[in-house]
Amino acid sequence: MSVEKSTYQTSDTASRIIHAAEKLFAEQGFKETTMRQITSQADVNLAAVNYHFGSKQGLIQSVAQHSLNPLCDAIDAGLDAFNVQQQTPGLDALLQILARALVRVHQRNDYSLAVLMRLLDQAYRPIQQELQGFIRAEYGTRISVFLHYLRQQAMPLSEREFFWRLHFLMGSVIFTLSNMHALIALDQPGAEPDAAAEVEHILQRMVPFICAGMAAPERVEAH
Repeated sequence: MSVEKSTYQTSDTASRIIHAAEKLFAEQGFKETTMRQITSQADVNLAAVNYHFGSKQGLIQSVAQHSLNPLCDAIDAGLDAFNVQQQTPGLDALLQILARALVRVHQRNDYSLAVLMRLLDQAYRPIQQELQGFIRAEYGTRISVFLHYLRQQAMPLSEREFFWRLHFLMGSVIFTLSNMHALIALDQPGAEPDAAAEVEHILQRMVPFICAGMAAPERVEAH
C-alpha cells in the first residue's frame, strides 16, 4: 500500500513540474525561463526537478514529448486511414492531416501548441544540437513517413526546391501559430474569440495557401 502511494505522489509531482514548465515555456520561451520560476510555479524544490528529469534540458525534452507525441499519433492515424483504403493521400489531404494533428495538440491544454511552436523554432538554431538529436532519435522515423508522402506529391520539384518549400511551410506554420493571439486581435479588435475554434479556422485558411505554394511550378534559374 505504501509503495502505491509513493508511486502516485511521484507521478503527481512530475506532472505538476511539467505543467508549470509548459506554461512558462509557452509564455516566456525556453532560454528565458529559469529553474527557480519553474520550481516556484510547481511548488517544488530543485531536487524534485533533478530527481524526475535530471536537468533543465531533460525537462525540456519531457515537455517536448507531451506535444510531439499527440502530433505524431494524429499524423500516423491520418496516414493509416489512407493505407487501410489502399489510397495515397494527395497534397491537400496531407496538409489536412497536419492541420488536424496541430488541432489535437492544441486540445491538450492552453500551452501545448505554443510550446510546440517554440520547440520547432528552437530546433532550427545551430546551438540546439542536443534538442535536434533528441527529435531525430525519438521522432525522426515517424516524421519521415509523412515527409515521404509529401515528397511524392511534390515530385516534379528538385530536391533543393522541395527543401526550401518544406521550410517555407514550416516557417508559415510556426510564425502564424506563435503569433496567433496577436493576429486574432488585429483581425478582430476587441473581440474575445474561442481560441480552439480560431486555431481550426486559421489552419483551414493556411491549407490552400500552402498547397498552392507547394504545387507551384519550379522557377528555372537563369545562368
